[in-house]
Amino acid sequence: MKRLASVLVLTALTALSLWLWTPDVPRSTLEARYLAAAADLRSVGPWQLHVRQSGPADAPAVVLLHGFGSSLHTWDAWAQGLSATHRVVRIDLPGSGLSPPDPAHDYRDARSLEMLIALMESLGLQRASWVGHSMGGRIAWTLAARYPDRVDKLVLVAPDGFASFGFEYGKPMDVPASLGLMRHVLPKPLLRMNLQSAYARPDSLSDAVTTRYHDLILAPGARQAMLDRLKQTVLQEPVPLLRQIKAPTLLVWGDADAMIPLSNAQDYLQAIQGSRLVSWPQVGHLPQEEAAEASQQAVVEFLR
Repeated sequence: MKRLASVLVLTALTALSLWLWTPDVPRSTLEARYLAAAADLRSVGPWQLHVRQSGPADAPAVVLLHGFGSSLHTWDAWAQGLSATHRVVRIDLPGSGLSPPDPAHDYRDARSLEMLIALMESLGLQRASWVGHSMGGRIAWTLAARYPDRVDKLVLVAPDGFASFGFEYGKPMDVPASLGLMRHVLPKPLLRMNLQSAYARPDSLSDAVTTRYHDLILAPGARQAMLDRLKQTVLQEPVPLLRQIKAPTLLVWGDADAMIPLSNAQDYLQAIQGSRLVSWPQVGHLPQEEAAEASQQAVVEFLR
């Protein structure tokens, strides 16, 4: 009887492990689903990048940078609206979307700036307006502070940069060892639970969007790249850099953002001279998705 019970428990645990185990999705499968054109995969210095462009090639350029764990698809609505007046450049940051991991496994902000300047050179761009969401917002405002001659205007969508729970300035984040399990176990229902906190309204997160996030996070090397990026993130006191920004700056926020609260906008408004804020009620951390039309119009008018 004991032996039978042990066999049953072992069988149940094996079945559970097989159900939870989440292998990578082959790149060929992901490219068939999410790659618009073969030319969108570009070699830029040591990086291989997924770069999607739209709009007139001779129009003023705007570069869109997504947040942590996301991809260039988060900008679908904005890209459509901006393409009437701008050359829109969207990229998957290394280790995200269809961009393979950084060959040096280096995800520090300094490396991201090096990559973005190399991308501008590759695309023949001397200047551009920059739009960044969350982590991408931190990268965008850091670039605006350090390379002012490369920036026309700046749009920060719920940007990251001020220390919050789990972060201290000058120190890497303490990443729980248990988070490493995501390299092997990441069923879609679990991911959906985590994604839901970014949206104020439950119906804003569709099955199609959940599937897209899940597929792209399962790209070969993407989960390890996410963990490496977390471990290598070292925030610096942002105010000295923010005060160096001279580009006209628009802050875009959801009033119901549970990840980076709207109250954080005051820190940016005080630090960036002449910056202004637009926000919407019942919108969470992703106004570009949850209030796509209203937020897109605000950005179009600002860049115009």
